[in-house]
Amino acid sequence: MSATLLLARHGQTVWHAENRYAGVSDVALTDEGRRQAARLGRWAARNPVDAIWTSPLSRAIETAAPACEALGLTPHREPGLRECDFGVVEGRTLAEFRLERPGAARDFTEDPVAHPFPGAEDPRAAAGRATRALRRAAGAHEGGRVLVVAHNTLLRLALCELLSIPLGEYRRVFPRLGNAAVTELRLGHGTASLLALNLPADG
Repeated sequence: MSATLLLARHGQTVWHAENRYAGVSDVALTDEGRRQAARLGRWAARNPVDAIWTSPLSRAIETAAPACEALGLTPHREPGLRECDFGVVEGRTLAEFRLERPGAARDFTEDPVAHPFPGAEDPRAAAGRATRALRRAAGAHEGGRVLVVAHNTLLRLALCELLSIPLGEYRRVFPRLGNAAVTELRLGHGTASLLALNLPADG
């Protein structure tokens, strides 16, 4: 038995508009982010969705809200789906960090798992909690389709973990997940298949 997970990154936030890292910080959506959430809601209304799981951060909850309303579903807030903590780079851009600590920035871009930002969550631990959360979602809705609204880095790490891609390659293999775009993943007992990546919600 398997379940299909429809992974969606939350809508644009006030920090992401400037490419600032927003990890555990609770950052609000922009007007564009709210429009993206509305498009995701319309997409969910046209496509089979049996359940909705979200990160506990407000940007994910707000992004999922139109889909919940359209389908009459109550979201399950899953702590394991929160974004990674980016340590000293929270609220900053990579370019700003590079000016201050060029060596550490270079190490991060070469291998972000072996050399995470100072004070950041271990990406291996983040990948582990994310995959456990996704497997919980799949297990709770076997044979169904679950919309999962979470975060860019966390979901990319989870995709690598589930698809047996080296974690250190997550930035190269999955450069970014689009805001409110849908990535379709089928999870079975010990198996994972990527069916679609970054489908536009208005498609």
